[in-house]
Amino acid sequence: MSNALSKTLRMIKIEHTIFAMPFALISMLVAGDGRPGWRVFFWIVVAMIGARSAAMAFNRLVDHYLDARNPRTAERELPRGDLHRTPVWIFTLAMSALLVVAAWQLNALCLKLSPLALALVFFYSLTN
Repeated sequence: MSNALSKTLRMIKIEHTIFAMPFALISMLVAGDGRPGWRVFFWIVVAMIGARSAAMAFNRLVDHYLDARNPRTAERELPRGDLHRTPVWIFTLAMSALLVVAAWQLNALCLKLSPLALALVFFYSLTN
């Protein structure tokens, strides 16, 4: 289990999510006109993790066969066979659901816009 988790975190580049987090939090401060509170802070972090993890997993799925043919990316987890497509699809759906739950916890507008946010992050993977 922990081996699969470490491979999944490596696949989605969790360190890039951590690197991107300050940008989401700065946006939160600007949109919230200061300090929005711990509850909002928590759910924005959860939404960010869900959205970015779903996007990266979807990107790896979409590019799986291209990655296998490219020497630079052939050693990624999916092309190498360390992870299989079905669990990555399940992970993508779970992270998408996490974003929707976080959006629901934030407010009704966030919940209504969450499908659009997912569509945008998934569409990006199809534009290569």
